[in-house]
Formats: sequence, structure tokens, C-alpha cells
Amino acid sequence: MGRLFVISLEGKIYSCKYCQTHLGLLEDIESKAFHSKHGKAYLFNKVVNVSLGEKEERMMTTGLHTVADIFCVSCGSIVGWKYEAAYEKGQKYKEGKFILERYKVIGPEGSYYWANHEAHVAGGSDDDDA
Repeated sequence: MGRLFVISLEGKIYSCKYCQTHLGLLEDIESKAFHSKHGKAYLFNKVVNVSLGEKEERMMTTGLHTVADIFCVSCGSIVGWKYEAAYEKGQKYKEGKFILERYKVIGPEGSYYWANHEAHVAGGSDDDDA
């Protein structure tokens, strides 16, 4: 007989601020040293419960990137973006990874993050900083 293992995710989940849908796990964060035009952002290796917007080229503080906004599948809010392509050699590590903007998520202990300017489902972020 196999054993049933129960894994507690309490204290490890990042969720959508607007509807509490789970988006990412603490263990999937690659870096907390990113920024968007609204404040801090986290680079994730993978996220869940998001849909991709249209790909577009954006000039960011670290150079030109092809990105797609990511939307919460439950409420439709933009919660960050996915790096599709980086054109500078030193930025290639971002390709295929995701940014969750800190002010648009609830942190692992249920803590909210705030920014000076909030937009529910308005234009995407266009600034980052590694």
C-alpha cells in the first residue's frame, strides 16, 4: 500500500490580490530584486492560473524584451508579465520566466503589498530592474 502525503502550502503561496486565486509558490521565486513602474516585483520560474496576453516589444531599464502580460484566470486582472525573448546576452536568463508585481498579489502570510498607483485591469508594466 502506498502512503498518502499531505503537503501544507500554508505560508508558501502568492495569490491574486483581487480574487485570492493562487498564482505562485515561494519556492518558485528566482529573484525578489525586480521592479516595475509601480514598485517591487518578483521573478518566478513558473506561475499558475494565468493567461497570456499578446506578445509585444518593450524597452525596459535592462534593454529591449519581448513580453506578454499575464492575467489572473479568475478575475482577469493583469498581475505581471512573461518574458518571451531578451535581446541582450546578459538578459537571456529571463526568457520563459514570469514577473508578478508585488502590489498585485497577496504574500505568503496573507500580507498585502501596496504601491502609490494602482490599476485593476489597466495597461501592463513597462519597467524592470534586475
